[in-house]
Amino acid sequence: MSGGKIRNVVIIGSGPAAWSAAIYAARAALEPLVFEGAVTEQNRLSGTLPLGQLALTTEVENYAGFPAGNLQQFLDDALSPERRPMPRKHDPKHKEAVTGPELMELMRQQALNFGAEIRTHDVLKIDLQTSPRVLSVGSSDDGVVDTIHAKAIVIATGARANYLGMPSEDHYKNRGVSACAVCDGALPRFRNKPLVVVGGGDSAVEEATYLTKFASRVYMIHRRDSLRASKAMAHRAHHDPKIEFVWNSVVDEVLGTHKDGVTGVRVCGVSDASAKRELPAAGMFLAIGHTPNTTFLNGQLELNDKGYIKYTVPFRTNTSVPGVFAAGDVADDYYRQAITSAGTGCMAALDAERWLASHE
Repeated sequence: MSGGKIRNVVIIGSGPAAWSAAIYAARAALEPLVFEGAVTEQNRLSGTLPLGQLALTTEVENYAGFPAGNLQQFLDDALSPERRPMPRKHDPKHKEAVTGPELMELMRQQALNFGAEIRTHDVLKIDLQTSPRVLSVGSSDDGVVDTIHAKAIVIATGARANYLGMPSEDHYKNRGVSACAVCDGALPRFRNKPLVVVGGGDSAVEEATYLTKFASRVYMIHRRDSLRASKAMAHRAHHDPKIEFVWNSVVDEVLGTHKDGVTGVRVCGVSDASAKRELPAAGMFLAIGHTPNTTFLNGQLELNDKGYIKYTVPFRTNTSVPGVFAAGDVADDYYRQAITSAGTGCMAALDAERWLASHE
């Protein structure tokens, strides 16, 4: 058990926002404690394992400061052997960008270097009505194993992309199935190939429009006969010669091979499941929303109409409870990028530091 020590700052999460907050808080001598999440089957199935959503991606080409190249020597020097991701197969003809797991391990190590304490537990329950705040930590397998008291808290638990829940979809994640076109769309495997976008809202149109820069054709699969997107967004999609609509349809199966990954998508009619059609595609991009990881808060923080934590002070990371701050995708339903998450992680740590200074 934690005993009587009261922590200055507890950070919940293990993505770019959490590690950036930990780095800044540690450098400010706040001795942050980070709960990166437990390694359980339940977390694997829900997409909430340690290191966040980036741990589920391949190359990250758009994070500033990590140009493509042979990063293996740097990784070997920066990370302990047990924390290194799979070794790279260096190909002089193709300089790879940093991968999601590599970037997260490097951020994690940087937080450790400055003295952050990291525990591999979930925050199962939190009491924001007390002062200091009380966190019950553990895992779905073991239950509560410790109780922590904290003066300030940074919530950086992220948001998980919604998937269709099909075995074939899960099988081809990172091998053609993605939930972020901006993250993955420019990868070589997708260039000049037909691609599929599932969804019909503004996000789906944005994803499809972005992918037309790289794809030979983009199929938009939507279960209705018209887009749910705004008129301006729908107009853009309808007038893009590379976008083809597949109306009144749902994905029946993701097709592919062990060697090539995704090679196509089979769709069927909403009203007639026997009406099936196979679409050639090198990738399938899901744009059916995200679910912020806020269940453990049990309604104690104000959320917006989409379920994301609501910022209560303009240009700050304050939440509806004093001393509790939010960073990254758990409070961002618009950008959802690694670099914006890292930025708000920095902001949250600085906000927490200043809040503590003003109250002590």
